[in-house]
Amino acid sequence: MDQDLMAKVAAGKVDGMTDSADLALALRLADQADEIARRYFRAPDLGAERKGDGSPVTEADREIERVLRASIRAEHPGDAFVGEEFDAQGQSRRRWIIDAIDGTASFIVGDPEWSTLIALEDHGDMTLGMVSAPALGRRWWAMPGTGAWMGPCPSDPSVPPVRLTLTPRGNAKDAAIGIWPPPSRLSAAERDAAARLAAGSATVRPVLDWSTADRTTPPPSKPSTGSGTCHGALLVATGKLDAFLLLGAGPWDIAAVIPIVEEAGGTFSDLSGQRRTDTGAALFARPDIHQQLLNMAKAPN
Repeated sequence: MDQDLMAKVAAGKVDGMTDSADLALALRLADQADEIARRYFRAPDLGAERKGDGSPVTEADREIERVLRASIRAEHPGDAFVGEEFDAQGQSRRRWIIDAIDGTASFIVGDPEWSTLIALEDHGDMTLGMVSAPALGRRWWAMPGTGAWMGPCPSDPSVPPVRLTLTPRGNAKDAAIGIWPPPSRLSAAERDAAARLAAGSATVRPVLDWSTADRTTPPPSKPSTGSGTCHGALLVATGKLDAFLLLGAGPWDIAAVIPIVEEAGGTFSDLSGQRRTDTGAALFARPDIHQQLLNMAKAPN
């Protein structure tokens, strides 16, 4: 992204980002998703079903994914597409990775902390990430080398976006970390890793016994609840947490927030230290404690 475009970003001219075709398309996709989601959000007749993995899905999830697939196909018929609700489509070096509604459980009960996640992968690298949370009135986005930004949703040229910038601080033992989902939804190996991180950090959200899968415990709130964000990784990007561990995740849960965290100055990997989105684990952290947390999470020999 050139300096003129960066000046537009700094000036809050979000709608004028036409110098980047991919970012312009992502903004249009976010607008489409927002419009559909608003029609369903808090609707009295909103129905929900349980998928095979036990997670909820609504017609809003499905409609958003269908519409965004069609829009991408119309503009870039050669691009591949993967979403949470339907089969992957196409084989290409460019792949759009989308979660129509991340936080469907919150969406169903009328809580505002849900979003649409939009990412573009090129040759295995995440080259664009956007999170649109219309019920919160916020968007977050990033492209490599251009910084990470937070602005209003819908876009408003009169409101300058805020650049997200992290600074190193402290030790992993003094860190505040978030972990999700709760122990009852984790495998034994995942619980062990989560418990080691929880035991070695100063503050953990939510406050739980991460070593046991007590299914009688009432469902806890997500780390992002009440924070004004909608994804635990954004708590890292905005400096509200030092680290966030997401387990049992699909690529659509992770891809869009990777550029945002990294362009804010944070780091991402799975629990083996690889920058992969297909292993089910994602650790986002301040750069000075990332390796410490990876070491902490490892099972003792």
